[in-house]
Amino acid sequence: MIHIVTRARLARLEGAARTASEQARQTSGAANEAFGRHVRELYAATDRAERAEATTNEVSVLLSGALAELSDVQQEMLRKDIEIRRLREELSRGPREGETVTVLLHYGEPHTVYASREDAYADTATHGTDPDAVWVPAGERPPSASMWRCEAFIYDAACNGFRRAYMPAPKSVGEAA
Repeated sequence: MIHIVTRARLARLEGAARTASEQARQTSGAANEAFGRHVRELYAATDRAERAEATTNEVSVLLSGALAELSDVQQEMLRKDIEIRRLREELSRGPREGETVTVLLHYGEPHTVYASREDAYADTATHGTDPDAVWVPAGERPPSASMWRCEAFIYDAACNGFRRAYMPAPKSVGEAA
């Protein structure tokens, strides 16, 4: 088949080719711009995901530490609750005949009351006394002569309270005539 190409037809074909080429260039540019936008969005999304993962890991570490601390606090609260119950039971039963308490005296003045002599000795270490100090009986010295002195008291139901466990030997005031 033979086609006769005229100048007008050739001019139209060249114009159509230029138009198609320009349209292809514009489409290619738009595609490149769209691809660039998508790549930038992908990088931004990847960066956000990596930061979110790092934050999640950091929060996970903090949460595990907080949970461990919470567990320790709950155990401590349970121990204190048990001790509070024990002390309430002890308080509700009241003192029993013959039960002793130790009063720590500071220069003869009552300082603190303890359930045992050992507790009183241990507490004096917090007030500057050597924890390994040997405690000796006070003898006949007045209580005000000793910096720290422990006195035991026994519950006596007959007097409705506590009395001194070790009464000093009575001294004769003078001979009666």
